[in-house]
Amino acid sequence: MASPLTLETFRADLAEHLYQQPDEVDLDGSPFDAGMDSLRIVTLIEQWREAGVEVTFVELAERATFADWWHLLSERTGAARADD
Repeated sequence: MASPLTLETFRADLAEHLYQQPDEVDLDGSPFDAGMDSLRIVTLIEQWREAGVEVTFVELAERATFADWWHLLSERTGAARADD
């Protein structure tokens, strides 16, 4: 099993697929405007499932920002913290 999903690893996962540095990922940005496509999203879902987070493509596609994605994922992992 992969390491638990944290905000830091979430940002790093996004950055890898967006060809950015983790601190360059705008969590308030739209995943689709940032360049996410369905293949990248499915790949991320598989990574996050390996980390113990169950989420579907539709659940992510219905959310407007990366911050919304993190909110959903963190609820599923119990990782939400005040410093998010």
